Amino acid sequence: MADSSLPDFWDERYLSNTTPWDAGRAPDALRRHLRDLPPGARVLIPGCGSAYELYDLVENGFDAWAIDFSAPAVARARRNAGRFAERILEADFFSFDYGRPFDVIYERAFLCALPRKMWQAYATRSAELLKPSGVIAGFFFFDDNPKGPPFGTSPPELQRLLEPRFERVADEAVSDSIRVFQGKERWQVWRRANEEEIVHEQST
Repeated sequence: MADSSLPDFWDERYLSNTTPWDAGRAPDALRRHLRDLPPGARVLIPGCGSAYELYDLVENGFDAWAIDFSAPAVARARRNAGRFAERILEADFFSFDYGRPFDVIYERAFLCALPRKMWQAYATRSAELLKPSGVIAGFFFFDDNPKGPPFGTSPPELQRLLEPRFERVADEAVSDSIRVFQGKERWQVWRRANEEEIVHEQST
């Protein structure tokens, strides 16, 4: 069975141009919410794919970096990024040394691309990579179809996954989803709790 946790799974799809998740542009919701992010924030785009968002983020003054562990995806992303191509790295989200923490992890079809067996590692690694009060901001895919990718979640399941390390601070509908995500994704922001908040939550 094909395993979406391995680069080969994605290499094959990018090389054959079988990428139904690729919208061909940055989502409108991201552009609307750029003003809500800390000015000049250090942003990570994991599993960046074509990385359309990187250009918008850097153009708007953010210290944005994008990674993917698929070499063909990185090659495509670098073509899209133009003069910002050096900000796209071939790297594994779970093991790469980023040097210093981020203010924002941008979520766009990364969690739903991972097999569910890796979701807890995603939550743990995201908390490790973010500064206190940093956020995961982006698009989460809600669907009850057990097959994937994309692997859907539910609001209660996502809450169990991210709490107590994170607190949801924004949640709204998305109006410009592509067909594969239509009616099944929401823009959400999850703020990383500090250690005192986590200890308090676990003790109550």
